[in-house]
Amino acid sequence: MNFIYNLYPVRAVFSIFQVVTSWLTPRNWFRWKPTSAGQLEKVEQKILNYCKNLSEKKFVPVKSEEIWTVVLNKEKEEEHTPLVMVHGFGGGVGLWIQNLDDLSEKRTVYAFDLLGFGRSSRPTFNRDPSLAESEFIDSIEEWRKSVKLEKFVLMGHSLGGFLASAYAIKYPKCVQHLILADPWGFPEKPPVNQEQQRLPGWIRLLATMIKPFNPLAGLRAAGPWGPSLVRRIRPDLRETFSEVLEDDTIFNYIYHCNAQKPSGEAAFKTMTIPFGWAKFPMINRMTDIPSHLPLTFIYGSRSWIDRSVGNRVKYIRNDSQVDIQIIQGAGHHVYADKPQIFDRIVKKICDTVDHNIALEQRKSQLATEKERNIGDEIQDE
Repeated sequence: MNFIYNLYPVRAVFSIFQVVTSWLTPRNWFRWKPTSAGQLEKVEQKILNYCKNLSEKKFVPVKSEEIWTVVLNKEKEEEHTPLVMVHGFGGGVGLWIQNLDDLSEKRTVYAFDLLGFGRSSRPTFNRDPSLAESEFIDSIEEWRKSVKLEKFVLMGHSLGGFLASAYAIKYPKCVQHLILADPWGFPEKPPVNQEQQRLPGWIRLLATMIKPFNPLAGLRAAGPWGPSLVRRIRPDLRETFSEVLEDDTIFNYIYHCNAQKPSGEAAFKTMTIPFGWAKFPMINRMTDIPSHLPLTFIYGSRSWIDRSVGNRVKYIRNDSQVDIQIIQGAGHHVYADKPQIFDRIVKKICDTVDHNIALEQRKSQLATEKERNIGDEIQDE
């Protein structure tokens, strides 16, 4: 889950109130300007212009749909294990802008917009939560086949971490290491009495009122004031991306990613229960991931995500490699809040994968040579 669950509730409600009241003035009645695919493309291009290692930008066919994909350092694909990056709720490839060049320094990196998000196709997902999840997962597998990837490191943030885990359960043979950056959807929902003690009554009332709507319906209702709404609710994003992006680019990007047809957003709502818990928590399925597949959790120390889940996974998968990294000073957007530290952890993981693959190849080569030598000795006798 991305920026929407990182809000200060009072600030969010007050900002929405300000935006709504501004609609009521006559001067705004005729200023409505809807979003478009072209506007999203334009603002994303402004972001991607920062990339130095960009090799390809393309729509990858996935049955009757298309998944928008960017590829960096394509020429290194045969030399090192590729890295595949899966964004979180409400995001897209542009949010990785501070990481793409660094992570692709010596390997190929693939980043794509999940089906139903960003510039990818926005189909109507199944209303059954398990089937909606499967549609996400199967689209990733079809994407993998289309780009002809055999082995890769898979990294997902927030909702992307949830889906990356589900993918590793269903299609584990291609995943060399699973990296979960502040993943959403792992813990079970606490008992009702505990949740009521934790949340103020006005928040529960507000949640009940907006329950029939998709999570970001208010952002779309804001129309041309959407970027302003994002800016008021999350002013910290300007500073977070200030080293690479100027003016309101990041706010415009988030707005145009989410102001169009709420396809993936509706699927996400189908997969959740109030207040933002997964209907089928991933913690109950982690033992379904093959024990030989190593996992790494990367948490921000200031994130709202419950990082004790990582320790629970480590306990229940005691026959598997499970590492937990906590980045001090980072929030839920751990990859953007502390990009240098985050990238250093991810690159070390990828280098370890390369090293282990090289060792396995060397062992296989030695075994083949040994069999050949034994065969030659038998023939000589």
